[in-house]
Amino acid sequence: MSTETLNPAFDTPELRMPRGTNARPVRFSGILRSEVIKLRSLRSTVWSYAVLILISFGLAALMAATIASNVEGAIPAEGQTAIVMQVSSFPVALGQLVAAVLGVLFIAGEYGTGMVRSTFAAVPRRLPVLWAKSIVLFAATFLVGLVSTVGAYLIGIPLLAGSDISAPLTDPDVLRAVIGGALYLALIAVFALGVGTVVRSSAGGIAVVLGIILILPTVLQLIPADWAANTVPYLLSEAGLGGLGIESDIPGGLVPWQQLLVVFGWVGASLAAGAILMKRRDA
Repeated sequence: MSTETLNPAFDTPELRMPRGTNARPVRFSGILRSEVIKLRSLRSTVWSYAVLILISFGLAALMAATIASNVEGAIPAEGQTAIVMQVSSFPVALGQLVAAVLGVLFIAGEYGTGMVRSTFAAVPRRLPVLWAKSIVLFAATFLVGLVSTVGAYLIGIPLLAGSDISAPLTDPDVLRAVIGGALYLALIAVFALGVGTVVRSSAGGIAVVLGIILILPTVLQLIPADWAANTVPYLLSEAGLGGLGIESDIPGGLVPWQQLLVVFGWVGASLAAGAILMKRRDA
C-alpha cells in the first residue's frame, strides 16, 4: 500500500476521502444527512421534543385558564394582545431547559461513546461536522418549537375567549411571540451544542448551560452593585425571554432587536469556542 493511499489530506476544497480509495467524496450534503440520522436515532431526541411539546401545551392551558378565571371587567385591545403573547410564549421559559439539554447531548454523547472518532475519520477537517450539527439541530428545534408555540396559542385562545380576551395570530406582536419563541428555543439548542463541544461531557455541559441560563441571572440580581444590574439585560436568558415579553421589567432593558443581537452574540461565541477547540484537541 503506498504512502499516498494512507494520506488523509484532502486534495480539493471539497470534503474528499483519501486518495487511492474507492470511497465517494464526502460532501457537506452527506454530512447533513448523517447528522439528521444521528439526531433521529437518539432516544433523547424523541423524549426531549415530546416533553417540550407537552410542557408547552400544558403550561399554556394552565396559564390561560388561570388568567380567564381572574379577569374582572373589560380589557383594552392592547392588554388582550399582551395576555395572548404571554400565554403563547410563557412555556418557552421552561422549554429552553429541554432544548439546552438536547443541544449538549447531541455532541457530548458522541464524545462519551467514542463515536466522534469515526465521525472525524470520515471528515478529518472536523469543522463541517460542527456546522452540519448546528444546522440540523437548529432546523429541527425551530420546527418543534413552532409546533409548541402555535399549539400553545391555539389551546389558550378558546380558554381566554370566555373572558372576552382574544388576538389574531396574524397580529404582529402575537407573531413575534410565536415565531420568536421557536427561534429562541432553536438558538438555545445551538448555544448548548457549542458548550457541549467545549466541555465534551454530557453532565458538565448540561451543568454549564443551565448555570448560564438559570443561576447566573439570579446571582447577578442579588449583587448590590450597578455593574451587576447593568449586566443583567445582556445575559442570554434575560435577553431571549425579554424579547418575547416574558421578562420585560428589567431596569435598563433593551429593545427587541437589541435583545436578539445579544442572543446571537452568545450563540456565536459558543460556536466559535467550540470550533477552535474541536480543531486543536484530539478526539
